Amino acid sequence: MDVFVAIAPWLVTMLLLVACSGMFSASEAAFFYLKLEDRKRFRKGTTAQRAAASLLADPDRLLSAILFWNLMINVAYFAVASIVGIRLQDQFGATYATAFSTMSLLVIIFFSEMMPKSLAVLRAPALAAFLAVPIAFAVRVIDPIRPIMRGVSTLSQRLIWPRFEAEPYMQVSDLERAIQMSMQSSTVLEQEEMALRGIVSLSDSLAAELMRPRMRFKMFQPPVSLKDLDCEMTPSGYLLIADEQGDDVVSAINLIDATELPQENLEDIAQEVLVFPWCAQASEVFQQMLASENEVAAVVNELGETIGVVTLRDLMETIFSNSHGRSERILQRKTFEELEPGIYLISGMTSVRRMSKHFQLELPETRHATINGILQEELDGIPEVDDEVDWGPFHFLVVEQLGEGHILVRMTLRQEEE
Repeated sequence: MDVFVAIAPWLVTMLLLVACSGMFSASEAAFFYLKLEDRKRFRKGTTAQRAAASLLADPDRLLSAILFWNLMINVAYFAVASIVGIRLQDQFGATYATAFSTMSLLVIIFFSEMMPKSLAVLRAPALAAFLAVPIAFAVRVIDPIRPIMRGVSTLSQRLIWPRFEAEPYMQVSDLERAIQMSMQSSTVLEQEEMALRGIVSLSDSLAAELMRPRMRFKMFQPPVSLKDLDCEMTPSGYLLIADEQGDDVVSAINLIDATELPQENLEDIAQEVLVFPWCAQASEVFQQMLASENEVAAVVNELGETIGVVTLRDLMETIFSNSHGRSERILQRKTFEELEPGIYLISGMTSVRRMSKHFQLELPETRHATINGILQEELDGIPEVDDEVDWGPFHFLVVEQLGEGHILVRMTLRQEEE
């Protein structure tokens, strides 16, 4: 009995250390499992949520602090467990000490790693906000020694990898060579080859060629409530909020990934959209979205008027989807539907650049990015059914008008007819 009284304070200490270790493990999972939409919402949320967003602004600092404290607590836990084990061995023998050590190991694995992280993944936003203040304090405590930790890390790297050099930035030409290699060998899987081609296509496309035209998305004027959505998902997957005049998109909310939304005044939590001219490279739009954590960009013409939007989801589908055309992505139909040899059914939003690459033809110079633009210029008006236009090696015949400015065109490759 005297032995149990003697080790009782140590056992209580072990339980407290397990709880502290579990807290840091849970915070690691909760903070880094937050979705982009959650982090955006936290920036405008409560004091605790803003503290969590502030910690995530420097993820290296946050992760270093969490791992440091978790390591220190675990070392202390096993030191205390060793003390208790030695006392049990002296009193009851090696069998009891071994059983206690094994149980101590299982306890810290389950209660300070597995269970806390599992719960944190399920309730990441709530736990991140709840733990933000104590974690912020723990991060600030070790800030004075972080330069020493960085110095030790740098010294270790130089001793272990003295000739290590950072790789240069990858160029588009490097990706194209990788694609060529994948066609000649099995070093790159089919899915990886598809992604490489998608990335290359971004560097060779304009924002106007990938955007959703204005008639293919819906804007909402503030104040916006959930009732305005009428329980339906928007075509783009984003709630696009217009300015007071209803002319331009000024902010957006990702409805697909949103976990919690207020019933009223949705514009208060919306994120301001990026703005790009129609002639901007799609790869530049993609890079700016990733750097700024914005998911929507408004595309404007020479007059500054919004003519479409590009979303991060659209760009990701362009990279990772089997079909990179806008018709496949927005209209769920083939870009070039071959009716018979040399004759195709295409959408009016098909890009001129995609036609040139698909048919490997030099096309006449034009300032328009799509077939719609070419037809409007040649006809000097809005295309209607049975309108015909000869342009370069193609003959266009408007066969169907589906509304909202969308048309289907029968395209004949005149060179093949000859």
